[in-house]
Amino acid sequence: MTACNHSRWEPSHDYRPLETTAERQAWRVAALTGVTMLVEIVAGYAFNSMALLADGWHMASHMLAIGLTALAYLLARRYANDPRFAFGTWKIEVLAGFASALLLVVVVAMLAFESLWRLLQPQTIAFDMALWVAVVGLLVNLVSAWLLRDSHDHAHGHGHDQHAAAHAYGDHDHDHDHDHAVAAPAGKDLNRHAAFIHVLADALTSVAAILALLGGMLLGWDWLDPLMGVIGAVIIGVWAKGLLIETGKVLLDREMDSPVVERVRTALAQEEDTELADLHLWRVGRAQFACIVSVVTHGDGSADRYKARLAGIAELVHVTVEVNRCAEEHRVARG
Repeated sequence: MTACNHSRWEPSHDYRPLETTAERQAWRVAALTGVTMLVEIVAGYAFNSMALLADGWHMASHMLAIGLTALAYLLARRYANDPRFAFGTWKIEVLAGFASALLLVVVVAMLAFESLWRLLQPQTIAFDMALWVAVVGLLVNLVSAWLLRDSHDHAHGHGHDQHAAAHAYGDHDHDHDHDHAVAAPAGKDLNRHAAFIHVLADALTSVAAILALLGGMLLGWDWLDPLMGVIGAVIIGVWAKGLLIETGKVLLDREMDSPVVERVRTALAQEEDTELADLHLWRVGRAQFACIVSVVTHGDGSADRYKARLAGIAELVHVTVEVNRCAEEHRVARG
């Protein structure tokens, strides 16, 4: 018996883009943020500026978060071909984003406590020096945000290969024009997005620190400095909540409210004498999904036929179809 070439039915499960630009940028920003963080924290204590301390400690959270971002890229790339990861290593990046959000929650508690304490126990502030350090911190944040921007130049060309590989998994035994296959959309890089929002939020708190210091120096509003610390804590807390929800949704496979689900249902509804019995869909990449479908039919439709029906949904990169036939029950019912 001639051996079958089974490689055709063994597509890659690495659904991450091939580029490494984001990883390099993350390491650079982590180093830059770390140096600036030390300067701001030391200056904040030296000049008794809560707004400056808030910005420094907030930046500390960013350094850890961006360090996690870079480490996640490194680990995801290193273990990309490890067979222990059933659907690739993309969720390592999502896990880093979730951990980053948890770090922000801790920082929020620290900032809120320190700011409220300084509202009750005002401190003398060296406004001139603190203001200079805050301006430097803002410039660093703007440079970091520019480095972490998503240029969208890394997602083209790879999604089509993954989509084609996925549909080679047992569903090419039918007449289907693959020239019309559409590349899966790039989707959002949650790991980079987390790092970008970190530095962007830090830029906003730097602006708040500058305004607070100017208010204290020019108008004598010393209370504005710790108040800005409280406001910064609230802003960070709101952002941390959003990031926890977004990354937690992916980690918990809570994707059944995705628009892709309705598209799968609509596509299968076009098949005559077919009822969708069960459907499971979860994300395995930034905008790539795996799908398990169970259908019931009285006809002779094959799994390949139903896969062909779903082939137009570019987000689906791994499809498994179970066909249940109830011809016997149908004959009994009619008799």
